Amino acid sequence: MTTTANTAAAPSHRDTTGPAVVVRDLHQHYGDFEAVKGVSFEIHPGELFALLGTNGAGKTTTIETLEGFRRPSSGTVRVFGLDPHGQPAGVRERTNAVLQGSGLLDDLSVGETMDLAHDLAATPRDGGEVLELVGLADRRGVAVRQLSGGQKRRLDLGLALLTRPEVLYLDEPTTGMDAEGRIETWRIINDLKSEGVAVLLTTHYLEEAERLADRLAIMHRGEVRVEGTLQDVLAGWGDRVGFALSPGVRTADLPDLPGTELAVETRDHVLWATYTAGGEDVADRAHRTVAALIAWADEHGTTLKHLQVRGASLEDVFLQVADGASDLVPD
Repeated sequence: MTTTANTAAAPSHRDTTGPAVVVRDLHQHYGDFEAVKGVSFEIHPGELFALLGTNGAGKTTTIETLEGFRRPSSGTVRVFGLDPHGQPAGVRERTNAVLQGSGLLDDLSVGETMDLAHDLAATPRDGGEVLELVGLADRRGVAVRQLSGGQKRRLDLGLALLTRPEVLYLDEPTTGMDAEGRIETWRIINDLKSEGVAVLLTTHYLEEAERLADRLAIMHRGEVRVEGTLQDVLAGWGDRVGFALSPGVRTADLPDLPGTELAVETRDHVLWATYTAGGEDVADRAHRTVAALIAWADEHGTTLKHLQVRGASLEDVFLQVADGASDLVPD
């Protein structure tokens, strides 16, 4: 895949002064079941907002509402200031999506698929350049049914890019791709951001969100449990200081350090202690914890074996959200 494409004819009505997408207190019901419970967020031009969550968290329902396929049960959704359900004509030519369920026709070739989409678009990119962009130029004459799962996802992305969207919804866009295809897709998405496209991403690849997201939210059971920039989210969930316990050191011997939480687990038949250091003193809290532990180890004639110090990862945050604790609050 390459990342060269003609972008000279981008839409002239692109507005970068305010949010392209605004969701306020969105609720969605399916009968008595409430799938989305008061979700709110904004996406600005040139920004990628990652909407993460467990299966059934309400992510796809939220995207379907933004696309205008569902009317909100309550709350408001606006794209370019318009209701995508009630005013679809003003929205659809400026948005596109890569959804989990592909609408590709297996009997068409890759080139025929692109040509058909090109004929239906208002101001399309050149179809050949789009195929080059997504790494399918050499597959133009191949039937869609013969593509791998990852190649079909590339074609889905190409069809979305063909229309020059100002808002792009990406629902698990790299599922089935190999590592090279995923990295190249990330480059394409970053290029779109630099062009001013507002992107909403859902993904189960947490590394993908860490690489691409300017801001993110993590949903669980229809609610947003965590939201903010990646840096702020990770900082709010503490630093981890871990080490293996030396022989003869018991769990009860470990010190109780103010401002930390201690967890002990067994790894390969060895006890492993992890202190999570929280609080607002983000710059110094890990140092403070390590210094206290080294002083304790010196006093007790032991060592902190395989000492590790790291910030919280998105996986740490996600797994705690997935536990579903109703009082989930970062340090």
